[in-house]
Amino acid sequence: MEVRATPQRQIRALYTASTVTVYQAYDPALGLPAARDGRFPAGWKRERMTWVKPSFLWMMYRSGWGTKEGQRTVLAVEIRRDGFDWAVRNACLSHYERETHGERAVWQRELKRAPARVQWDPERDLRLQALPYRSLQLGLAGEAVRRYADEWVVDIRDVTPLAQRVHALVRDGQLDAARALLPAERVYPGPQVGS
Repeated sequence: MEVRATPQRQIRALYTASTVTVYQAYDPALGLPAARDGRFPAGWKRERMTWVKPSFLWMMYRSGWGTKEGQRTVLAVEIRRDGFDWAVRNACLSHYERETHGERAVWQRELKRAPARVQWDPERDLRLQALPYRSLQLGLAGEAVRRYADEWVVDIRDVTPLAQRVHALVRDGQLDAARALLPAERVYPGPQVGS
């Protein structure tokens, strides 16, 4: 029986027929009102790039299981798939790759005009150790940020308690129990990532 290796770059996410879940972590002053109201509060900065992550464990790595300063509220943001797909199709890689872009100037022009950016970061295991394949981080700016906040958000949930439960099980060496609590992420069948 042939075992296939996980592709080096692959979008894996929790999704339904109409939505995909991405994760972000904020200070409780922003995160708790967002979860309570199902939308980002007035203090949320629309003029800044915002990064969303479809990988729960990558978010746990980035936020230290929701313990890092300014990241103590972990949000599961359920957004419309057509919006996520639009951002992916209109994204540019956040770093230059000769084989993808050819000339650096071409990439710089694409990066300047793209409403979204793609960064591929090492996926993480339950102990937050890097795996040999990567997960998507999607940066939204300008038009993409406005669409994200005003059109794509379907629901926002505070998943900090889940992060704490999973982390406690990992600390206690109960990896199977921790794994059973993880969101059921699978290969996302959406569009290919833009250049």
